[in-house]
Amino acid sequence: MDSPEKFVEDYISNLSKTTIDKSKPLWDLHLLNVKTSEAEAVGIFRIHHSLGDGTSLMSLLLDCTRKMSDPEALPTVPVKKKPALCNSSGFWHYFLAFWSVFRLLWNTLVDVLMFMATALFLKDTKTPLEGPPGVEFTPRRFVHRTVSLDDMKLVKNALNAVS
Repeated sequence: MDSPEKFVEDYISNLSKTTIDKSKPLWDLHLLNVKTSEAEAVGIFRIHHSLGDGTSLMSLLLDCTRKMSDPEALPTVPVKKKPALCNSSGFWHYFLAFWSVFRLLWNTLVDVLMFMATALFLKDTKTPLEGPPGVEFTPRRFVHRTVSLDDMKLVKNALNAVS
């Protein structure tokens, strides 16, 4: 092997061309016993973006629902009290039920038409970030950084994290 760094970059590039099997956990750990200029071996941890998205979203939701008086306490869920049932089976009951169904169907129809019009007639604006046609088929390159275990332990201790 001429260049271990180039081998690792090519391995990661080829790894990005494949999808993660959805029948298995949505993460992969690849350990390469390749000695590079910065490490004795290389570990590649590939995570499906939905895991990060879900974790970030849940963290955001939990943080947004905490009480200001006690930020460390878990959020509480308010319970809605059920109103007393009224036996109104008259004209207004049927009219309101019909009106609710009509509004639901009307709004659904308008949303479908707006979606179709947007998909058919709205074009993306040209920006400097937009690549030429076929750019999605060009090989990917990844920039990586080696992090020493001592640095990770230093950050863990600075954050009082549990190992």
